[in-house]
Amino acid sequence: MTDAETTPRTGKRVLLAKPRGYCAGVDRAVQTVEEALRLYGAPIYVRKQIVHNKHVVRTLEAKGAIFVEENEEVPEGATVIFSAHGVAPEVYEQAKARSLKAIDATCPLVTKVHQEARRFAAEDYDILLIGHEGHEEVIGTAGEAPAHIQLVDGPDGVDKVTVRDPNKVVWLSQTTLSVDETLETVGRLKQKLPLLQSPPSDDICYATSNRQHVVKEIAPDCDVVIVVGSRNSSNSVRLVEVALDAGANAGHLVDFAHEIDDAWLADARTVGVTSGASVPDELVQQVLAHLAERGFTDVEEITTANERLTFSLPQELKRDLKAAAAARG
Repeated sequence: MTDAETTPRTGKRVLLAKPRGYCAGVDRAVQTVEEALRLYGAPIYVRKQIVHNKHVVRTLEAKGAIFVEENEEVPEGATVIFSAHGVAPEVYEQAKARSLKAIDATCPLVTKVHQEARRFAAEDYDILLIGHEGHEEVIGTAGEAPAHIQLVDGPDGVDKVTVRDPNKVVWLSQTTLSVDETLETVGRLKQKLPLLQSPPSDDICYATSNRQHVVKEIAPDCDVVIVVGSRNSSNSVRLVEVALDAGANAGHLVDFAHEIDDAWLADARTVGVTSGASVPDELVQQVLAHLAERGFTDVEEITTANERLTFSLPQELKRDLKAAAAARG
């Protein structure tokens, strides 16, 4: 028998989730660093990881990006890019004090939450920010109005909430949370505070929701779901949790194909594959090749949404790119 005749009979298949991988905000942030390197030349400094993905960070480092934790590590007068997760207003002030050329690569959907926080704080609301303590996005949003914002870290955090006036309370959220867990947290908050207001539009970003939705679709049919993503990526970690909650027998998070343990596949007939919103598709293709070598050659892509949203580059960078083009012209 030829390989072609035996392959379909392995009975091993992959359900490949779509949408997966890069969202518009991540694409914009990575492109911002690449364009800045081309325009200004290396080194370009980036405060925090531009997006939460090991491979992306290493690739940009190889091109001349230097990742730092704080503005103090950036030489005076140099160019610094703020990551997709957003920063508190004091970070802009620090950059100004050091004469840094700051380019803000914050995802526009995170910027929307910042604007909501400022507006509700100006109206003297208590703001309940649902999110994970210590996450960069939460730190940035809370920094917009620290006197008005208190963090609610999941449903169990509700009991600790105290407000000045139960008639003037609103909830906002980190953009990369589990949709279901957030709804559970909001439900508990509303039991405690019946007049709690909701944000004008959903704070959990479209990409996070879409990636969770398709995982829910495939998980019940999967013996194991492999999520490609880094451990510090909130939306990637959530995808593993969503897969398990939706009925997958097992779920694992890997940065690279070589991290897949053959023991995970030993009794599996159906493997689900997806990736977090900061993961380039080449890493998913490597996982598919790795699985194919182990008999999982039948790949079916399950699509629940088509994403067409794109974001333009930061204004500061667009202005300089335009000036450079005019000078050449």
